[in-house]
Amino acid sequence: MKLVVRVIEAKNLALTDTNGLSDLYVRIQLGKQKFKTKVMKSLNPMWDEQFTFWVDDLKDSLVVSVMDEDKFFNYDYVGRLKVPIALVFEEDIKSLGSAWYSLKSKNKKCKNKQFGEIHLSIFISQSNGSGESNDIGDQLVPPRKCPDAITNSPSMSSVSFSNLSSPVREDTASSSSKEEKSCMHQKSFAGRIAQIFNKGTDVASMSPSRSIDSDQSETCKVEVGEIKIEEDQAPPIIETFEETMKKIQSAEQGSEIPSNLSGGVLIDQLYIVAPRDLNALLFSPDSNFPKALADLQGTTELQVGPWKLENGVETSKRSLSYLKAPTKLIKAVKGYEDQTYLKADGKNFAVFACVSTPDVMYGSTFKVELLYVITPGPELPSGEQCSRLVISWRMIFVQSTMMKGMIESGARQGMRESFDQYAILLCQTVKAVVSKDLGSSKEQALATLRPEPQSDWRLALQYLANFKVFLTFLMVMSVFVHMWLASPSGIQGLEFFWLDLPDSIGELVVCVILVLQGEKVVGLISRFMQARARKGSDHGIKAQGEGWMLTVAIIEGSNLATLDSKTFCDPYVVFTCNGKTRTSSVKFKKSNPLWNEIFEFDAMDDPPSVLDVDVYDFDGPFDDVTALGHVEINFLKTNISDLADIWVSLEGKWAQASQSKLHLRIFLNNTRRGDVVKHYISKMEKEVGKKINLRSPQTNSAFQKLFGLPPEEFLINDFTCHLKRKMPLQGRLFVSARIIGFHANLFGHKTKFFLLWEDIEDIQIIPPTFSSMGSPIIVVTLWPGRGVDARHGAKTQDEDGRLKFRFQSFVSFNVANRTIMALWKARSLSPEQKVQLVEEDSETKSLRSDESGSFIGLGDVSMSEVHSGALSVPASFLMELFSGGELDRMFMEKSGCVNYSYTPWVSENSGVYERAVYYKFEKRISRYRVEVTSTQQKSILEGKGWLLQEVMNFHGVPLGDFFNLHIRYQIEDLTPKACKVQVLFGTEWLKSTKHQKRITKNILKNLQERLKLTFSLVEKEFLAK
Repeated sequence: MKLVVRVIEAKNLALTDTNGLSDLYVRIQLGKQKFKTKVMKSLNPMWDEQFTFWVDDLKDSLVVSVMDEDKFFNYDYVGRLKVPIALVFEEDIKSLGSAWYSLKSKNKKCKNKQFGEIHLSIFISQSNGSGESNDIGDQLVPPRKCPDAITNSPSMSSVSFSNLSSPVREDTASSSSKEEKSCMHQKSFAGRIAQIFNKGTDVASMSPSRSIDSDQSETCKVEVGEIKIEEDQAPPIIETFEETMKKIQSAEQGSEIPSNLSGGVLIDQLYIVAPRDLNALLFSPDSNFPKALADLQGTTELQVGPWKLENGVETSKRSLSYLKAPTKLIKAVKGYEDQTYLKADGKNFAVFACVSTPDVMYGSTFKVELLYVITPGPELPSGEQCSRLVISWRMIFVQSTMMKGMIESGARQGMRESFDQYAILLCQTVKAVVSKDLGSSKEQALATLRPEPQSDWRLALQYLANFKVFLTFLMVMSVFVHMWLASPSGIQGLEFFWLDLPDSIGELVVCVILVLQGEKVVGLISRFMQARARKGSDHGIKAQGEGWMLTVAIIEGSNLATLDSKTFCDPYVVFTCNGKTRTSSVKFKKSNPLWNEIFEFDAMDDPPSVLDVDVYDFDGPFDDVTALGHVEINFLKTNISDLADIWVSLEGKWAQASQSKLHLRIFLNNTRRGDVVKHYISKMEKEVGKKINLRSPQTNSAFQKLFGLPPEEFLINDFTCHLKRKMPLQGRLFVSARIIGFHANLFGHKTKFFLLWEDIEDIQIIPPTFSSMGSPIIVVTLWPGRGVDARHGAKTQDEDGRLKFRFQSFVSFNVANRTIMALWKARSLSPEQKVQLVEEDSETKSLRSDESGSFIGLGDVSMSEVHSGALSVPASFLMELFSGGELDRMFMEKSGCVNYSYTPWVSENSGVYERAVYYKFEKRISRYRVEVTSTQQKSILEGKGWLLQEVMNFHGVPLGDFFNLHIRYQIEDLTPKACKVQVLFGTEWLKSTKHQKRITKNILKNLQERLKLTFSLVEKEFLAK
């Protein structure tokens, strides 16, 4: 329900400034909605401005204040008044008409003093379509649902319809007593709704013109006067949903389907249902789908208004309101939604929705817009009709606020969760199309494509029939006619036999013109011959091999750009995927060319990530071309089924100006027999040098849903690490065949992004630092201009636009590093680069630790016993030495270790845990201030006890990069208060040196002293407790 207020003028206003001048404006407020008029420099100002309010509660009052603007001090009140909304609603015509109202002071002490009068027109508009203009309000206040709409809520349906036939107010002898009683008595909502349906009931009319003071909500005193009714709106005509659709369809002017909104796509799915039926399911007032969705999401008080035609019969609108269920952070809030049909031609439907939640914090500063687009889908082998539903959204801020980023983040998360439930319910109602339903449609879609037959003579005539060629032909014919008519002259000047030079300036100019024109015509003919030599291009060439087969069909182009002063272009298209290209034929002098050509790429071992499409203007030779536009088709962000028949918009300066598009049909399938995932993982195991466990279908499904990936993408491995930005962010790094992704959820704030392997230019390893918790840092550098969607996760961006991502604090760095490098090399490097890296790896293979087996390189290290004995402490107490607790820190301090840090224990396999440790030795322990990075792994023994293994790396000590130290602790319980400890150590030599025996001797000596100190401290601490 809308309240329309028209501020016309004011007179006899009181002065507030001593200079006799006033800058007057009117401020109007209803609940949280506020508007103001323009400022007028007069004591009898004329505004004549109109504002529209949405009425939520009939107990509210409209507050009208006349203010004097002061640019240096606080604004001054001239006067104000209050008008209860109930007074307007109780009128038969729902209008107080146009009347003069007396202004009162805000101070009760000046209650009887006159402050002037204001001329207002106040009435209630019961139509959803706003015929009134609201210069400011339409921009600041989002639309809301009026309470007189059709009610579908269970709570609202309990209103008894027997009350609708009874009078709302009783007749009395005095009209004034009726007014006082109606003001003092709090009517129920059902009673007020009933009043709408009892227009014929004898209801005492109130006197229209009244003077209302600031205390009227309590005393409800009204001064009787005379009012002239200026406006009386007829109720709108309500039609059925089918009739509304027919009228919109008959008025359809062939408008284009609107493009997706900028906020992103929430749902993009094919359903086995006709577009008309899907439209009725989602938007018909008789559909049960909105009610079922409200029950699923916990939404209550759902009110759905009828569809009403506007702008003649071009569009139709309706309003909805509902109470959103409370969440952990936000209480239950009222939501208002206006839906408008932008297109409905019987096959294509587009509905635009504007949603507002003014009761939520900062709710008046933004609104959310949704776009529902229903289009016919591809033809199914079963012959059933198929529809595609795309729902996109965006957020519009009508006022600036510092909380914009937080509001957008919260809204994005809420929209995703809400429409996930929407999609689940819709799939339960109508059947969704799966990829196997479209598998056999490839041959059907491509069988109808036949390249347009082209005659060389006709094309030559079309290409060469221009003024330039015609003029050159006339000039050449004129020369031949002149030679036939004129007699040859004798040899003179510098001429000799077979060399006839021009005899005048005129002849020289003619010769130059002939040469230039001839050169241009010869160039045209040469370009035509080169283009025709590429007739058919790569069309029809069959792919070879088994694996991922990519088939692309180009149907036609639309509005391709023309360069310079050319009327038409000579376009051809180049497709690039995984370094392989396919080229279409050249179409002469056409801005809307028809190709109907099919291209197949040879089978690929790995699934492709992107397909690059470039459109060029052939101006011959082929190394001298001009780009008309390009587009990148990302197979990870698009469902394969959606590419079966698609129009893509080209990007680029020329293409965007001309709104160029290409019509494509793209199919991607795997022809290799057997399990594709196992085949790929077995290949990666050879590259990584470590067994890769096959993930369960549930894990792969969760991975695909997390990053929005297609069903064919599968998870290879994931690692715990930190993403370094301003502050380290702990999360997990996921790697698959085509992407590397990061996800973190810290205190409810989610960070998520993924990168394509092909977008990575370089991967570098930085030595460990204190801030990286003793783990080396992996720096991923992208190619310029790539990874824009993941910019929020980048640490830096260089001058050339390269984004750099830093990952650190890996629990198992070597496994993560080798897995990442193997996948990157397999996807992004050329064969020559791969051969070079293999040669480098073979030279340095003996210098790297191996993480195969139960632990890092343990099978290649000879272990020797360094300590064995019993301790008077239980095994559980001794294990606190490796827990990160007080005993652990106390020992590290007393043994001369500083800057001690560690990561939490993380479960790698069943019963196996790992953590990373970092510390430095004090100068009294080592003059080199050695830095130690250690990876520890613990597991439960079959008996009672623990097996703890450790690999230590030393930095800053001479020859520290020549070896790694391996230590194994085997701890078993003997009695409840005693345990047996056996310690073994071994040195893994990465490089050969003549000092091996000396280094081993020093290590053994220092390790024995360290273990002796450790176990003595443990026994003393246990006895002290």
